[in-house]
Amino acid sequence: MFNRRTFSKAVGLGTGAAAVSLAGLQTNASASTAPDERAGAATPSVPTVTPGTTTEFGTLKHVKAGVLDIGYAEAGPQHGPVVVLLHGWPYDIHSFVDVAPLLADLGYRVLVPYLRGHGSTRFLSRHTPRTAEQSAIALDIIAFMDALKIEKAVLAGFDWGSRTADSIAALWPERVKALVSTGGYLITDRKMQLAPAAPGVEHNWWYQWYFATDRGAKTMENVDERIALCRYVWTLVSPNWNFSDATFARTAEAFKNTDYAAIVLYNYRWRISLIEGDRRYDRYEKKLAAQPSIGVPTVTLDPALDPFTAPGDGAGYRNHFTGPYLHRTIANAGHNLPQEAPTAFAQAVVDADHL
Repeated sequence: MFNRRTFSKAVGLGTGAAAVSLAGLQTNASASTAPDERAGAATPSVPTVTPGTTTEFGTLKHVKAGVLDIGYAEAGPQHGPVVVLLHGWPYDIHSFVDVAPLLADLGYRVLVPYLRGHGSTRFLSRHTPRTAEQSAIALDIIAFMDALKIEKAVLAGFDWGSRTADSIAALWPERVKALVSTGGYLITDRKMQLAPAAPGVEHNWWYQWYFATDRGAKTMENVDERIALCRYVWTLVSPNWNFSDATFARTAEAFKNTDYAAIVLYNYRWRISLIEGDRRYDRYEKKLAAQPSIGVPTVTLDPALDPFTAPGDGAGYRNHFTGPYLHRTIANAGHNLPQEAPTAFAQAVVDADHL
């Protein structure tokens, strides 16, 4: 999930956030979303859909990319402008099951990959270290784009997906047409992570400390117990989302990946410096630790009911984004924003693409 230091003031659910609904979206925009002066036409409006309207993707595809065989869903025309949707933890590609068809219907080629350790994505070699630094996951997506011969795409995500998209936009901006980052600027600074946060923030991060223990590791290494833990996290971070058993079960299949425990434990332990990263990623992590600015066109989204949403309506991370920019706080949405509010998320993708 998010960077606890970035959200060190986020002690309550949506405290201080100016929440808006999709029907009355407001922004502190530095660029307007309509009309689209480059194209000479207004930015398209995304039709409103009820969350859960779509339940399944079509047949999943696979591509060998870097150290992985990546499983992914695809929707929309083959030659449409590309959008890559990136999920977080503890979630999977079904976070975008309603978003993908909305964008496909507008002519986008939508790609939704499983991150390393999730779903049908597999390592090509048993000898590859099962690491999960932020730059390692970012390089997975660069390799994914390379394998599909995609030079540039709109990147949109939440949680791990936001961090991955932010990292790519900061290190390889030439690969990013536009960015949607739920939660704002999520690039991790491990040195900053060493300092204690406010008690309420530390409480929100209970599972990070749990994963640092042998008890937490044993839970993650037991499939049934980790699925139960993930379901419990869903209820905490999306308090108004009345998801069904079937909805959770679809996503929980992704948690049965044989590398899932190793990847999740590595990621959270690495963030708080309990373990060192793979040296092959050191040069990238050094750049990310400097908290580089992001200059690509960006829309940031804050879910009002997410306990990791900081007060201030995005002001705390605004200076990290130096290009065309919009910010929105989405009312009545928790951490899994694209699945809880798919129309708002899809509209943010379209608006970012037209900044």
